[in-house]
Amino acid sequence: MGISKNFFKMIEERKQKEIEYYDKKAEEWLKEYSEKEWQTDFEGFKPTLLSCYNFTYKILEKYVKNKEVLDYGCGNGVHSIFLIRAGAKKVVGIDLSEKSLEIARERIKREGLEGKVEFLKMDCEKMDFPANYFDIIFDGGTFSSLDLKKAYPEIVRVLKPNGSLLGIETFGHNPFTNLKRKINKLTGKRTNWAVSHIFRMKYLKEAEKYFNKIETKYFHLISWFAFPFLNLPGGKMLLKILEKIDEILFKIPPLKKYAFKVVFIFSEPKK
Repeated sequence: MGISKNFFKMIEERKQKEIEYYDKKAEEWLKEYSEKEWQTDFEGFKPTLLSCYNFTYKILEKYVKNKEVLDYGCGNGVHSIFLIRAGAKKVVGIDLSEKSLEIARERIKREGLEGKVEFLKMDCEKMDFPANYFDIIFDGGTFSSLDLKKAYPEIVRVLKPNGSLLGIETFGHNPFTNLKRKINKLTGKRTNWAVSHIFRMKYLKEAEKYFNKIETKYFHLISWFAFPFLNLPGGKMLLKILEKIDEILFKIPPLKKYAFKVVFIFSEPKK
């Protein structure tokens, strides 16, 4: 039985909705944050406030020096600057949202790093790069917008045989954060696809088909309760205290599943 045209149309509609969502977020970001803060993501949030991102950046510093790096689903380029300043020989960022890429290019320009990072409009599920092209692929949270059954093989294809995929993703098992995501979907703050495809344990298991080595570290079991208060007096101190408690709680293996963020390294790709 052949694959129907409606099937392909459905796929393209899914991607188009993601593009429209992130184009709109880019426009909103330019109105709300561009004049006062260029080191934030689309929510106006500084990633380095959280221990999960600081941990991720420390790992990246070890991995990207003198390497060719792909910022996979780079969005507005919030992580791209760090990658080049961490010593990467070459950084390429790809995304399907042209308006996001415009912000990324302007961000690099403002930081005096023109020519150091190349941004391309490209589908993460069907990349134009040749095989065995990148030493490191960095995923800064784009997996929820993708079909990982298509993305994983493409990632392995463009990685060099000794390459690695490093990433940080929101995890999808905590009932409280899942409720918030459903509310975000109803209010238009997240797409239906992204909410229903938040990274989960089954996707970690799926990665074993494509990589021989899987390493993970989990963050924010209770400390995410401090997120709404970070701009208030004492908010950052509260976050640090709760993150320390999280470190203790995550020593209990069953609790890892309910983390808000997971940082991972997939290495030894199966070619």
